[in-house]
Amino acid sequence: MDRTHDVIIIGGGSAGYAAARTAKDAGADVAIVDQGPLGGLCILRGCMPTKAILRTAEIAALIQRAQEFGLAPAAAKADLKTIIDRKDRLVSEFADYRIGQLRDPRFALYEHHASFLSPHELQAGPFRLTGKAFIIATGSVPREVAIPGLRECGYLTSDDLLDLRDQPSSLIVLGAGPVALELGQFFSRIGTSVTVIQRSPHLLSHLDDDIGTVLKQALEDEGVTVFTDTALTGIRKGVEASRSVSFIHRGEPMTVRGEQVLQAMGRRPCVDDLNLEAADVRVVDGRVVVDGAMRTSQRHIFAVGDVTNLYDIVHIAIQQGELAGFNATHLAEVPRQFDDRLVTEVIFTDPQVALVGLSEKTCRVREIPYLVASYPFSDHGKAMCRGDRYGFVKLLAVPENGQLLGAQIVGPEAGELIHELIAVMYYRGTVYDLMRMPHYHPTLAEIVTYPAEALVERIDKR
Repeated sequence: MDRTHDVIIIGGGSAGYAAARTAKDAGADVAIVDQGPLGGLCILRGCMPTKAILRTAEIAALIQRAQEFGLAPAAAKADLKTIIDRKDRLVSEFADYRIGQLRDPRFALYEHHASFLSPHELQAGPFRLTGKAFIIATGSVPREVAIPGLRECGYLTSDDLLDLRDQPSSLIVLGAGPVALELGQFFSRIGTSVTVIQRSPHLLSHLDDDIGTVLKQALEDEGVTVFTDTALTGIRKGVEASRSVSFIHRGEPMTVRGEQVLQAMGRRPCVDDLNLEAADVRVVDGRVVVDGAMRTSQRHIFAVGDVTNLYDIVHIAIQQGELAGFNATHLAEVPRQFDDRLVTEVIFTDPQVALVGLSEKTCRVREIPYLVASYPFSDHGKAMCRGDRYGFVKLLAVPENGQLLGAQIVGPEAGELIHELIAVMYYRGTVYDLMRMPHYHPTLAEIVTYPAEALVERIDKR
């Protein structure tokens, strides 16, 4: 069966649906091809399920600190089955809403696997689809890592762990990225003995080193064992179905044992069986290569979200989807470009990590001049009252005029606090603006005025 559409989108997750909605609003005949399960990574295996279970861990951690706040000690026993049941109910609600959007009659939905036949043709089950433009939004899957013995011994991915109903007594986490640390801290807080093994010298190695240092201290103080700067050498099965992970740590061979192993060393773009060769779409190191307009090596084929391996952040995937949806329906015009000036990331560990714009590491690599100042939560009144002692706020500014280049927050409610700094940067504001804006006392938000004041003093002296 042959069918023709203006825009054909492969993948119905957050990025794909954003592209479909935008293209439809531009008047295009839009088709979505998704073999299912429908809903997308964010809803089914990412943002929503992880945040649902992390809320349980936050409550458990507060209960464990009851005596610190003058309350009688209390014990909270975790029931992982019930935790997962709650998560599943929430995910089902979110997924049902998204499925309803995808099955809206204004779209043509093909629930089949997609495979390119040529740059303008796609096979979707029994359907041969021809399109004027295509948008690839197939997301990502857990990356497979070659570690001796890992496959033979068996391991869990983040996808597996979100459905685990039998709580392990001990868990070895391979990797220290956002997913690894969020899930590792969750299991530690509900009573599992957790060991984190990281290859790089710092946790969250893609960020500034001071962020990883603070988070490592916080995790270790909670009882998580953390090894950084390691080299994995092998994994073996131990007694009673346990696993032994061997590695080199600071030149010394070491072995740790655990009931389960979480392989959380990243994800990779999901381009399996798309037959991108037939479409003549350039792929490098497993990712679809795109330009600033989200266009691939074919001017009428776009790619958005995790499949590009640029940012594994859902709101950015949505922005890219909207951009591609517009450009795909305006092929004859100069395309709109993605603006990465306000790229934001939030990591939902405790303390939370949030950042926007440039980091010190990025400024050094790009040779961008900057001034930097930070202030710790341990010396901030509202944080002290709350018992939040980890973290800091750090601001980067242009030396000549104080315009904000970037900001990082490690600490309580960082994911909420970062939005004031996003707003200031959106309007290309300065540290002077942060000083002039009223901040209520006592609040967590007023902490941003302290590094701003330090930067103002330094700029005034130049």
